[in-house]
Amino acid sequence: MFQKILYLFSIILIAIGATTFSQAQEATRNVPSSKVEMTMSFSPLVKKVSPAVVNIYTKRVVTRNVSPFGGDAFFEQFFGGGFSRGMKRQQLENSLGTGVIISPEGVLVTNAHVVKDAQEISIVFNDGKEFSAEVSLADTDSDLAVLRIDTKGEKLPYARLAPSENLEVGDIVLAIGNPFGVGQTVTSGIVSALARSSLNINDFNFFIQTDAAINPGNSGGPLVAMDGTVVGINTAIYSRSGGSLGIGFAIPSEMVQTVITAEKSGAQNAGAARPWLGASGQAVTRDIAASLGLDRAQGVLISNIHKKSPARKAGLKVGDVVTAINGRDIKDPAELKFRLATVPIGQMADLTVSRKGRASTLEMEAMTAPNDPPRNDTILTGNHLLNGAKVTNLNPLLSVELGIEDHREGVVIIAVDPRDRSSRLVRAGDIIIAVNDDEVDDIKDLRRELAQGASRGIFDVTVERNGQQQRIVVR
Repeated sequence: MFQKILYLFSIILIAIGATTFSQAQEATRNVPSSKVEMTMSFSPLVKKVSPAVVNIYTKRVVTRNVSPFGGDAFFEQFFGGGFSRGMKRQQLENSLGTGVIISPEGVLVTNAHVVKDAQEISIVFNDGKEFSAEVSLADTDSDLAVLRIDTKGEKLPYARLAPSENLEVGDIVLAIGNPFGVGQTVTSGIVSALARSSLNINDFNFFIQTDAAINPGNSGGPLVAMDGTVVGINTAIYSRSGGSLGIGFAIPSEMVQTVITAEKSGAQNAGAARPWLGASGQAVTRDIAASLGLDRAQGVLISNIHKKSPARKAGLKVGDVVTAINGRDIKDPAELKFRLATVPIGQMADLTVSRKGRASTLEMEAMTAPNDPPRNDTILTGNHLLNGAKVTNLNPLLSVELGIEDHREGVVIIAVDPRDRSSRLVRAGDIIIAVNDDEVDDIKDLRRELAQGASRGIFDVTVERNGQQQRIVVR
């Protein structure tokens, strides 16, 4: 009797479960129940932003070597390119991209690579209006450019920038551009990830990742949030075929704003001036976090500080962990570089630092890297292995230009004549650290050590190349 009751109870439970599952299925498959739900669309958002999105057409004249064999594979395999020396031809190249107007006076933002070396730039609106434009600032470090359009007094439609900090993974975004030159196109997607920092697309490597379709021609177009504001500039895709695979990257609006501010302040095409930390370090791993008593693996462990560093003046020390700038958490060195780059020159930046397990805040002035000591470009001469090499004093500004992270003083080789013996031993970019075991701080030190080596007939030179030290000994 008990077994029958248990059997009937089990059947009732299964029936209830099946009914609940069926109801859940029906709930997830409900059709739109009102006219409003059936007509939901991004159209109002597109109408708001798209008038400010323009197609960019550029022209440039390039000079190429011309082969008398016209590229014929049969002859080229025997003669190669030797016959093309001195035979040059100028060709007109056209390229396309996208931009977005951010001011009614005709200020436009796009990617720097879109307008690189352009000799003629045409801006075409979606309604067919066409204007000419000139590059006002090209910042290759961030791959952003600011253009100015001669509007002849006409007020243009424009879009408004908003902080990308407000984005969250999963937010819906739109990408507007001119893919493959087919005309203005809108694609939608979500924010797939934030703070992507291992792409090597530009010098700052800090991007918004989206699965909105981005294709060639979209470069420079806006990434648009659901409130109609521009939160990024589309700049690259991850693809082996050249088409969209659902992984696109946009430069955050915070970096865009710094380039716009630099252009307004009169920065030239050499690029936007950015703050110099004068310190370098490594990402905090779990092991490092545990050894330092940190509750999570986050921040940058400082390992090197230049003696002229503004961070050093503010109180930063080797062994400190920088965990935030102006209240924004720092995950790794790439994010530290990005966050600092968005601080205007002359303003104060708050560095949140962990030292021996205790957190504190340091106030640092945002300043550019000093050009001190003076470079003093010099061609070395004499009976030594560096004869003919062109060298200069390494200072903070030059280190930034050369991308040297290890903050030091010394002498760097900037050119080597291939006809000289020195070209077989050193190359441009090598940093001379020591000669005959004596440290070299400037060109004066280098000349003295080379002269002493010549008198003894021995040269023992230590150079740093691509982050690795090499020793060159010549007797």
